[in-house]
Amino acid sequence: MADQTAPEQSKNPEDFYNSLKEKLTAHHNFPEDYLFKFIITSDESKLTEIYRVFDDIKFTMSTRDSKNGKYTSLSINAFVLDAEQVVKIYKQVALIEGVMML
Repeated sequence: MADQTAPEQSKNPEDFYNSLKEKLTAHHNFPEDYLFKFIITSDESKLTEIYRVFDDIKFTMSTRDSKNGKYTSLSINAFVLDAEQVVKIYKQVALIEGVMML
């Protein structure tokens, strides 16, 4: 998997996504299963919003609650067609308030 840095850490989100797309293209053989990892506040509505992003994609998800139950980590293994689709998914998830992308 390519190195991924959350867009919030980048000065220009478009530069981040362009760089991510280049790394994905160089290190992955699409179409393939791609592992997305997120941390959300333990809020059912956040989980529902993420489900909507993956609505038309074949995926499996596993969740794990933090020790104090305040956060939930999500591992989503999704079948994606290309690097552009991965970037599109990250952009959609980035619009959901309170989600950390790993």
